[in-house]
This record gives sequence, structure tokens and C-alpha cells, in this order.
Amino acid sequence: MPRPRVPDRRDRILDAAEELVLAHGFDAMSVASIADRAGIGKGAVYLEFAGKREILDALLQRGTTRMNDRVSRELGDRPRLSAAYRASARALSDDALMTAAFLDDRGILGEHVAEITDGRYRDRQRRVIEWLHALQDRGEIVADVDIEALALALSSASIGLLSAARLLGPLEPAHLERAIDTIGRMAATFERN
Repeated sequence: MPRPRVPDRRDRILDAAEELVLAHGFDAMSVASIADRAGIGKGAVYLEFAGKREILDALLQRGTTRMNDRVSRELGDRPRLSAAYRASARALSDDALMTAAFLDDRGILGEHVAEITDGRYRDRQRRVIEWLHALQDRGEIVADVDIEALALALSSASIGLLSAARLLGPLEPAHLERAIDTIGRMAATFERN
């Protein structure tokens, strides 16, 4: 007779993995340690995820969703560009996993971002362009700005923050929050008052 399925197994695995990543870093985390922390068998982890990299990917997607949901709740469905960046900075600073990922704390991301080839970053860029066009259509962004160029500049700045700590040296969470807020302030120059 097969064992009963563990309720909320996927979430338990991700919760355990997030705790381990924050405490010890991605490289030190193992599937066995995740299973042990989650109180399930190692095989149950493999029923949900192919391996450690897929778990990290799911953690980062969950963290991004968590941040996006917070920003949406805070700003509603029609946020201004600069307000969205400022709210993102606050959401990031309150999320230990995402802050650690952006600061490359304990090697959480490693080469993970460069290894993603499924098109999600292109899809994200398309959504940013669509959002900026909607803002411009509502008259919230000046008419003469090239939306695709603005989207590329904003996305490049955001993506660049993911490698800043690795390339420039350690950054403090408050410095990261101020950098994101600064991107929002720069974006405000394209907003109509």
C-alpha cells in the first residue's frame, strides 16, 4: 500500500529550502537536508523537483511573486512608475530571501540567472513594455519617450543589481534599497505631473 501524500508537500519543501539557503547558502544545502528539515523522505522531494537547481528556481519565482503581490496590494492596479519602484524597494528590503539573492549573500544565486534559458526574462521584458505603454496611453508618462528604450534601461538597471555585489563588492541591504529607490526617482523624470 503506498504511503499517503504529505499535505502541502511542495510548500513544505520550499519553506525548508528557504530556511536552509538563508542559513547556509545554496551550495551548502542538499536535497537530504531539505527533506530532513521538511520532515519528509528524500524521495518525496524528488517527486516535486528534479534537483537542487529546480528548488532554487522555484524559491526565486515564489519570492518574486511574493514581492509582486505586496507591491500590487500596496499600490493597487494603476501604480505610477516611480511609486512602483519605491514600493518594490520596500518589498525587497522586507524579504530576506530576495534581499540575499540581490546581494549575492552566501552565493545564493551563483550562476543561476545566467543559466535560465526558458525565455522568462524576455517575457518579463514584454510585460514591462506593455505596462509602460499603458502608462503612456493614460498620459502618466511623457509622450515623447521611447517606451522600448525606457523598458530596456529600467530592466538593465534592475538586472544589473543582481550582479552588482559580485562585481563591485559587498553591498548592504539599505544600499540596495536606496539604489532601487534611485531607479524610481530617475524613472519619475519620465512621468507627467
